[in-house]
Amino acid sequence: MSMMKIVKLNKSHGFTLIELMVVVAIIGIISAIAYPSYMESVRKSNRSEAKATLNDVAQRLQRCFTAYSSYDDYTNCSVAADLQNNKSIDSENNYYSITGVLNATTYTLTAAPVSGSIQGGDSACTGFILTQAGVKSATGSNSSNCW
Repeated sequence: MSMMKIVKLNKSHGFTLIELMVVVAIIGIISAIAYPSYMESVRKSNRSEAKATLNDVAQRLQRCFTAYSSYDDYTNCSVAADLQNNKSIDSENNYYSITGVLNATTYTLTAAPVSGSIQGGDSACTGFILTQAGVKSATGSNSSNCW
C-alpha cells in the first residue's frame, strides 16, 4: 500500500512537449489567417480618411470659386495656394497625400497613400480622384469598389 502512494505522489502533472507544439501550431495557423484579414479591414476603414479629405478640399475650393470666380486664385484662396506647384495636403492621420491640378474653371484632386504608412500596402485602392464636376474614380486592383 505504501508503494502505491509513493507512485501516485511522484506522478507529474502538466503538458507534454508534443501538446505544447500542437497548441503553438494552432495559434500560428490562426494568426496566419487572421492577421491579413485584420490588416485589410484596417486599410478599408482608413480609406474613408482619403474620401473625407478629398471632400473637404473640394468644398474649400468651391467656396473659393464662389467668392473669387476661380479655383486657381492663389492670392485669395489658401487651399489653392497649398496645392500650387504640385504641393500636397496631408490627411488627418497622414495616411494620404492630396494633390491637385487647378485652373480657373476646373480642378482634379488626387489622394495617394503615403509610402511607409499602413495604407502604402493597399493594392486594392491605390488612389482616389475627385473632379469639380463631382466625378469620382479610383485606381488599384479593386478600383470599382473603392468609393
